[in-house]
Amino acid sequence: MKTITYKDKNYNIDDEGFLVDDNQWDENFAILIASKLGMSEKLSEKHWAIIHFIRDSFYQNGKCPTVYETCRANELTWLELKELFPTGYHRGACLIAGLNHGDHIVNYYREPGPVRPIEKSEINQREKSYRIDAEGFLIDPSEWDEEFAINKALEMKIPGGLTDKHWKIIYFLRDNYQKSGIVPTVFECCESNNIDLGDLEKLFPYGYHRSAVKISGLRVVLDTSLWF
Repeated sequence: MKTITYKDKNYNIDDEGFLVDDNQWDENFAILIASKLGMSEKLSEKHWAIIHFIRDSFYQNGKCPTVYETCRANELTWLELKELFPTGYHRGACLIAGLNHGDHIVNYYREPGPVRPIEKSEINQREKSYRIDAEGFLIDPSEWDEEFAINKALEMKIPGGLTDKHWKIIYFLRDNYQKSGIVPTVFECCESNNIDLGDLEKLFPYGYHRSAVKISGLRVVLDTSLWF
């Protein structure tokens, strides 16, 4: 856990920069994080509308909304959302709103989360275990194989299972991660694969990070080292 201070108030954040306790959130926190993300201009009404939608949806529905839900509710395309939050939905809008993809109405401390292996009964036809964290993300991306992806998709009940279109996205994410060490944002995914959010939602209906990234054996991690 780390602490950042703004206007005489301390905020406790985890290694990814997210608030440990979402009840600490206020608009000053949003302004502070936006500045650390390089959003030097004053947050506009459009920014605040998205930020408050994410927080209101969290308290109404008990979980952080997906990028699909946020864009649909605010009548935004992914390009319009990118203009507002260029560092990403998870690494931009949600971060500023003080909520993580894994947050639910009973918040929990995520640093570090417990690790467990996927049991043999969860793996089809192969006696192999994978180390995952409390949210089901693979601990070591190098342990990933297609069997992991197939079984994660089954676990999530992805409609129709993994098709060529799914594999194109999965290998795009993994190839880019292997080259740069960074998981592409949802904006980069849409742009590089010439796909809109509606089509991406059909492939990975439970969210970009919670579905596409997780099935790919990756997880988004924000480098906050330059914040301190």
